[in-house]
Amino acid sequence: MEPQPKSDRQGRRERYRPQEIEPRWRRRWDEDRLYEASIDPARTKCYCLTMLPYPSGDLHIGHWYAMTPSDARARFKRMQGYNVMFPIGFDAFGLPAENAAIRRNVHPKEWTYRNIDAMRRQLRTMGAMWDWRREAVSSDPEYYRWTQWFFLKLWQHGLAYRKEAAVDFCPNCNTTLAREQVQGDDRHCERCDTPVVKKRLAQWFFRITDFAEELLDFSKIDWPERVRTLQTHWIGRSEGAEVVFRTSPPQDRGGRGEEGGEAIPIFTTRPDTLWGATFMVLAPEHPLVERVTSEEQRTAVREYVEQTLRQSDIQREAADQEKTGVATGGYAVNPVNQERIPIWIADYVLMTYGTGAIMAVPAHDQRDFQFARRYGLEIRPVIEPERAGGTERGEPGAGSASDAHGADGAMTAAIEERGTMIDSGPLTGTPADQAVARTVAWLEEQGVGRGAVSYRLHDWLISRQRYWGAPIPMIHCEMCGPQPVPEPLLPVVLPDDIEWRPTGESPLKYHPTWKHVACPSCGGAAERETDTMDTFMCSSWYQYRYLSPHWSEGPWDPSELEYWTPVDTYTGGIEHATMHLIYTRFFTKALHRMGLVSFDEPMLQLRNQGTILGEDSEKMSKSRGKVVAPDELVGQYGADTVRAYLMFFARWEQGGPWSSSGIEGVARWLQRVWSLVAEEAPGGADVKSDDERALRRRVHQTIQRVTRDFEGFEFNTVISSLMELTNALVAARNAGLSGSPAFAEGVDALVRMTAPVAPHLAEELWALLGRPYSIHHQRWPEADAEAARAEEFTLVVQVNGKVRDRVAVPVDTEEEAVRMIALGLESVQRHLENRTLRKMIYVPGRLINLVT
Repeated sequence: MEPQPKSDRQGRRERYRPQEIEPRWRRRWDEDRLYEASIDPARTKCYCLTMLPYPSGDLHIGHWYAMTPSDARARFKRMQGYNVMFPIGFDAFGLPAENAAIRRNVHPKEWTYRNIDAMRRQLRTMGAMWDWRREAVSSDPEYYRWTQWFFLKLWQHGLAYRKEAAVDFCPNCNTTLAREQVQGDDRHCERCDTPVVKKRLAQWFFRITDFAEELLDFSKIDWPERVRTLQTHWIGRSEGAEVVFRTSPPQDRGGRGEEGGEAIPIFTTRPDTLWGATFMVLAPEHPLVERVTSEEQRTAVREYVEQTLRQSDIQREAADQEKTGVATGGYAVNPVNQERIPIWIADYVLMTYGTGAIMAVPAHDQRDFQFARRYGLEIRPVIEPERAGGTERGEPGAGSASDAHGADGAMTAAIEERGTMIDSGPLTGTPADQAVARTVAWLEEQGVGRGAVSYRLHDWLISRQRYWGAPIPMIHCEMCGPQPVPEPLLPVVLPDDIEWRPTGESPLKYHPTWKHVACPSCGGAAERETDTMDTFMCSSWYQYRYLSPHWSEGPWDPSELEYWTPVDTYTGGIEHATMHLIYTRFFTKALHRMGLVSFDEPMLQLRNQGTILGEDSEKMSKSRGKVVAPDELVGQYGADTVRAYLMFFARWEQGGPWSSSGIEGVARWLQRVWSLVAEEAPGGADVKSDDERALRRRVHQTIQRVTRDFEGFEFNTVISSLMELTNALVAARNAGLSGSPAFAEGVDALVRMTAPVAPHLAEELWALLGRPYSIHHQRWPEADAEAARAEEFTLVVQVNGKVRDRVAVPVDTEEEAVRMIALGLESVQRHLENRTLRKMIYVPGRLINLVT
């Protein structure tokens, strides 16, 4: 048992000194291994997890804002009787840590591990119930051995592949980026804000698109609506048809073409407009452009391609930008009518949407229409809308009628749904509201197309031309092609002795020996893959490594996996909705498909915290020197005060501007909580049963509210309710109730409910009360519904919807009696004079409205 604080001559115990109390209890908890979680089949598990930090510098107040309320809720679940695991680790590979090291001219490994040491110390000052025995660091070889192992599993199951592709490249970070990591209207790097450029490189991808439908199914998880909406939009499911046009031989100058040539697959949400396609458009970077371009047009096409690729995708798609293009001199054959139509390239068609090729239907698509008008191309309507409110023949409908180049076909379909198909071969005369379905059926009957679904989602590009990442465990052999590193040779260890600064190519390419290796298949000379993996690969599976971070026989101990997974509650920022949160869902679904886990969702419940802004309401930024350092606040007020203030100053899921002055009020509250236990109460007085009953009612109503709000992540109202109970207990003590059972019960409940919020203070007060160590082993207080039941409620009385009075009414008052009470109020009678009462509307327990 910890030594009890001494009393002074005035009967006061030692003052509340968090700087002395907090380190003492943290040492005791560590020595007793209080927070180590172990498998216990007799108890219900609760795997609580908060997003692991990047070790790119000191912890800032944003880390605390994410982590300490999450810790408080994990503690609450523990006191409810759950077997809670709450681990921590470091997402140590990748651009954030590496860029910070580059700015300081320090080797990324040295910088990363130095920061991890500092951040461990800072994390411990939180007093969080981290299970440090389970710490995992993604840049440790014993961790990334299994990151590489997972890559090989994805490769073996056809879910990893390498291809040459036009990719987004950040010229500042000197690396490719996944589409999810390119942000904003100006398409900038989400790490450094530099505008990206296009490069054509051979890169590694994961087939996340194979899981698009599964990723759209949120039925098994309790995730915020906003995250589900963001992921649904990002995946971008569209129904329509897939149709293959083919290039036409240049010598065929007739009006009709023969099938043959190279395939140009397109996806369209409006197959009913196929007969209105009068030209095709390829994205300037489409691989077919060179092959379909005639000699006469080659110079013009190449100049246009170079010009277009200097623009961002957002500029090319902008509705107010004039659409430009160049004829290739090539032709394609429309498979529904065998017409030969010209192929153009244009800036408004992108390789990143659909197939990078569209059929242009200018009569039914605004952008196609503008393009056709500019270049004198044919406009052929094939849907005749009804005259009432319809568009004039020859003008396009609003929005997109056909293809996957970023526009939305819903508006056109709505305009034309009461029309009729015209000039559409065998489907002429089909009602427009049946046209899409009938056209798809006809395409399939004729063998020229099929119903299809397209997605905005692209496969996940994981290659990075950087040093500080997990090496991709593949070997390139001229004879055998790409070969996986044999599993017994994992991990492929990242070398330390290297010129690690990025140059646009992987620094691993220039190591004198590292990349040279024998082919595992033929034994001949070969080279390792020198790209490293996107750091999001590491964080897509880290929740599984926490189960057994030093297990060497596999990525996890199977018994730990069976007991603890999936994660029950996950917390972190919504900014990861279309990056980490979609990647980790894909990863678990892939593991499930491969038979490695028995479930297909990684986290059953997700909750997002908001963002702490600076006092100027701008986002905190290290680069601008606008970061609140929690160490200073802890030194001044103690960790418990900082924890409580972060839970109190704003709604957790919303965040808000930081106010340095507001913490003083929380510090005073904790001092009052201390005083209730540590200071002797004033002399006794006669205790009235009504006063005791009222105090018990307040205590048990608070238990009800705080329990509900902890479950709902409403941390600010948890603190406000505890503050109100503290004030009620102080008033009761001053009124002489300190010796009553109701007061003792209230103090006991207050200290227990404060334990998740201020764990050090609660532990100290629990010891002062003479209770058995530790309060964090105690059960959460249970509310007595009968004791919490109010005896009265405040009846709001309205006349014609306007409040005229309020009156206290016993809770069991019958409705007729409530009406009589309302009618008897003088304030109400004044507003009823010379009026006829038509009806009375009573909302039980709340209000009554008298309508005249």
